[in-house]
Amino acid sequence: MKYTKYIVLVVIGLLFHSCDDEFLNPLPDSAIVLDAFFASDADVLAGIIGIYDALQGTSVSAQTNSARANRGVQFEFMVTELRSDNTRTATLEGSRADFHRYRTDPDNVQSEDYYQSMYEIIFRVNNILNYIEVADERNRATYAAEAKFLRAYAYFNLVRLYGDVPLLTTVAAPADNELLFTRVASASIYEQIIADLQEAIDNLDNSFKARASKGAAQGLLAKVYLTEGGRNYSAAQQLCEDIIASEAFALEADFHDVFYTEMNDEVMFVVPFSAGVVFESQGYSAEFTATYRQGRQDGLNILNDNLVAAFNARGGNRNSTSFITLPRFTEIAKFLPEGTDLSISPPTYGATPQQAGNDFIVLRYADVLLMHAEAVLAGGGQTANTAAIDSYMKVRARAGFDPVADRPTSISKQDLLDERRVELAFENQRFFDLQRFGVADEVLSAHAAEMGYSEYNARKLLLPIPNREINLSDGLLTQNPGYN
Repeated sequence: MKYTKYIVLVVIGLLFHSCDDEFLNPLPDSAIVLDAFFASDADVLAGIIGIYDALQGTSVSAQTNSARANRGVQFEFMVTELRSDNTRTATLEGSRADFHRYRTDPDNVQSEDYYQSMYEIIFRVNNILNYIEVADERNRATYAAEAKFLRAYAYFNLVRLYGDVPLLTTVAAPADNELLFTRVASASIYEQIIADLQEAIDNLDNSFKARASKGAAQGLLAKVYLTEGGRNYSAAQQLCEDIIASEAFALEADFHDVFYTEMNDEVMFVVPFSAGVVFESQGYSAEFTATYRQGRQDGLNILNDNLVAAFNARGGNRNSTSFITLPRFTEIAKFLPEGTDLSISPPTYGATPQQAGNDFIVLRYADVLLMHAEAVLAGGGQTANTAAIDSYMKVRARAGFDPVADRPTSISKQDLLDERRVELAFENQRFFDLQRFGVADEVLSAHAAEMGYSEYNARKLLLPIPNREINLSDGLLTQNPGYN
């Protein structure tokens, strides 16, 4: 399914009316207007879809000005992939090029947009939860669980990228600066994330891929347990095994189909887009091109040589789907716009590359299989556990490796990290993987030295809190260490 904006125009109008004052809590002009709108089950459902709309974000075709555009997930590659050792921008011009060189400052417009986009999701969730009693009784638990899944997703991204952030579970009054701008310890934010995802697991089924589901909540919670301070490996393992046992998801036989057959069996949660539809399309597919210009901004996610070497060493049949080597750059091939033909010179990228329909995959089954092996490893150096190796080898065998001859007697933490790198490249997982495996500073400091990125230090593993939010808070919201 695609998120249809026309059914939530009233909601969007209300939510954005006063966004100029506070993005953390963009209040509608009056509760009376909201009371009048959220008057039925259908109204609440429209509000739920409006949350997904905020996650999808606004494409560059719909809004060319980057200032406060609410790009949603469309800017996520900048705050994740570009800050890993996977990719870089083709030029050193503009604020987008600051991410891969670890020069992002508190006024960076793309980082600010991502921060604000996640809080827009959170606000819409909290607003819907205020009116959940308007829904039919049989739907209330499902609607609430769906909304809380999305709040958990937004907070999981925020806490991993910015550290301690304000924790909002209700719609605050405009003057309630203490609630709006007080940074809360990451441990408390993780507690809320876990509670929200557990509620989603208890009240959702696997009816959807483009909306929250039980399997998606289980998979996301497994990743949370592998990430948060306590590292609850046993709980993560059980969640992964529950997903595997459910048989609700399966690896696609052909790696190419994961990205070019929408809503396939491997997809667990996806943010969908529609090609050629201004308000339902995305621009990142065109922005990844560099050798042959297609987007307004180009060459924003070009492969580093060490990633190409990693593919050559262990990519198998994933290479041709993952990247292409052109005369000037080695570029991403996972998200080529509709109508792309690389067999001609120069290649064509279809009629509307800036309005691409490639979906944004948040979670897929291969990720769960590799998390299962990671959970069994439980922070150790290696494991000979048969079930862990089985999960690992399912992903490897799909990539063309022999399930018998290439099966190892044990797998190590480095094996899993290397496998995740080539399996999930350009899906915005690498930076988070380095964090979770506890090697981010080690790997990225070496990468920065190799590439000549002199401004890297361990403090740059967190992004700066946007200056705009600090200014709105009258100084209550504090900055991360290492930023002016």
